[in-house]
Parts: sequence; C-alpha cells; structure tokens
Amino acid sequence: MKQLIQKLVETVAPSGYEAPVREVIRAEIAGLVDEIRVDALGNLIARKGKKGPGGLRIMLSGHMDEIGVIATHIDENGFVRFSTIGGIYPIHCVGARVQFLNGAGGVIYMEKPDAPDKVPTIDRMFIDVGASDRASCPVKVGDVAAFVRPYLELGDRLVSKAMDDRIAVAVMIASLKELKSSPHEIYFVFSTQEEVGLRGATVAGYDVDPDLALAVDVTRTGDTPKGVKMEVALGKGPAIKVRDGGMLADPRVIRWMVAAAEKLGLPYQMEVLEGGTTDARAIQLSRSGVPAGCLSIPTRYIHSPSEMVDFRDVQQCVKLLTALVSEPVKLE
Repeated sequence: MKQLIQKLVETVAPSGYEAPVREVIRAEIAGLVDEIRVDALGNLIARKGKKGPGGLRIMLSGHMDEIGVIATHIDENGFVRFSTIGGIYPIHCVGARVQFLNGAGGVIYMEKPDAPDKVPTIDRMFIDVGASDRASCPVKVGDVAAFVRPYLELGDRLVSKAMDDRIAVAVMIASLKELKSSPHEIYFVFSTQEEVGLRGATVAGYDVDPDLALAVDVTRTGDTPKGVKMEVALGKGPAIKVRDGGMLADPRVIRWMVAAAEKLGLPYQMEVLEGGTTDARAIQLSRSGVPAGCLSIPTRYIHSPSEMVDFRDVQQCVKLLTALVSEPVKLE
C-alpha cells in the first residue's frame, strides 16, 4: 500500500487538472468493479455490485485533486507571478518548489519584505523557473503547478504533499481490493475540484443519488506544540466526523460508524473540526437530502508541502471502511 500512496501523492494534479491522477486510479481499480465512467466534470465513478435484499446505494467520495498555483503574468526577466488554486497559505510558500503540468520546475520566492518578521502576501511572491527573460520562460500565463517534495517515511509516519486527499484515495482503493461481498450497490467516487468548492462531489452526488454517503478525507490534529485545541491525534485511530465548518454529520451515521469500530475493536476518535469541510457537505444537500458522514484520516500540516499521516491510522481506516460497506446497514 505504501507504494500506491507514493505513486498517488507524487502525481501532479491540481484542481481542474486531475487527469494524471485519474489515470493512476483507473489503472489500480480496473477489473475490481462492475462499471467505470468519467462524468463531465472529470469525476471517476466506479460502481461495484447491485442492491440485494436490504441493501442500499452507498456513495463513498474521496477527492483526487490537490491545491496548486496558476501563472498570471510573466515579467521581462522571466519571473512568474501567480495566483492560488485552493487554500494555499503564504507562510508555506517562500522557498517551496513547484512543478508545472508541462514538467517545468520552479522555486517560489518573495520581494524584499517591508519588515523582516512579516510574511508577504501572494501578490508579492514570484516563481523563479530559471529563465533569464520572457522569451526563455518555459511557462505561459494559465499554466498550473503543484508543490513538489519527495515522499518521506519517518517510521510509521508518512510525509508528502497532497496527502490531502490522496491518502483517502489510497484508503478507498485498498478497501475496494479488500471488499469480498456486500449487499449494497457501492459507488466509489474519486471526485474533482474539492479544493475550490466541492464541485465534483456536487454533481456526482446528484448523479449517483445515494441512499447513504460517506466522504473519506483528512482532518487536522491537535497534537503539536501549542497547536489548535482539538481532540484528534496521529496514531490514535480513524476519526469519525461529528461536525465541521460546513456540515453536521447525521447522528445515525455517526452511531453506525462508532458501532462498527467498536465491533472490530479498532481505536477511533470523535472529530469536531471548527473550520473547513468535505465532499460530505455537498452530497448531504443533494436532491432531497442524503444521510451523510465522513471517515477522517488524522493529518498534520494540512495544505503545506509536507503533510503527515500515521500509517497505522491509514490501515485502520481501510479496515473500518471495508467493514462498514460489507454488512447490511440499519440507521437508528
């Protein structure tokens, strides 16, 4: 599974430009599902099984896009000005390296700051692509890029850009491989453009029209020095979302997930996230409404070039997700 994770996180595919990672995913799941299709917004939708007696149409959604940057101007010396695609924080940018979809690399740096202790805004940063003038610049206006940083293992801790949300994609693929039988018709949706407004999940939720839905996504932790006050930590198991900045998880879905974790003897954590949201918000509001929740993977340093997860949490998420969709579901 670690090889799969590395392959996924090292693929460059920002929001709206998910084709490279979509092809990686398609190759991994070919032969494991009954139907694979790509919709108009680029979502990869894979169906496994049909509803049996007591079965449901279940939608699992993990987004395959990542945050990125887009070139807005090339100056006469070949420096690239840029804007953001998704939630990129200036504090993570200075000195970061990026790779454009055309293969060109670059280093983000900044104009001289007004004060040495002030982080400049994005409009005072630029990307140095090694060009000496506009004509030799390998990047043009409209080209997109993502952070690039080698995948790293620190014991059980895995570090890379794009763990948000490729680690969830890996969990869904692994669960699909582990799933032996189910009374349900299950749609594994690898969604697009989550980082810019849950756009892929919005249309996929309407298309699939599920009876029940789970997003699979990362969540922040409260286990770093003087960090946020939050009861989620690395290495303490999957997190079951109760609330985030965009939704309240269905209490029946929460109880179903807790009961499954306890039946398996898996550790779990209850997640109350004060900011941010997931595909579950969009699916929950689709058509006439969908009971929805989220299986969250604890992650440090979200939306930085070095996001960190614990591989034990990841493995436990696979076990829990597989168990959830393997048995009949009765929401109570």
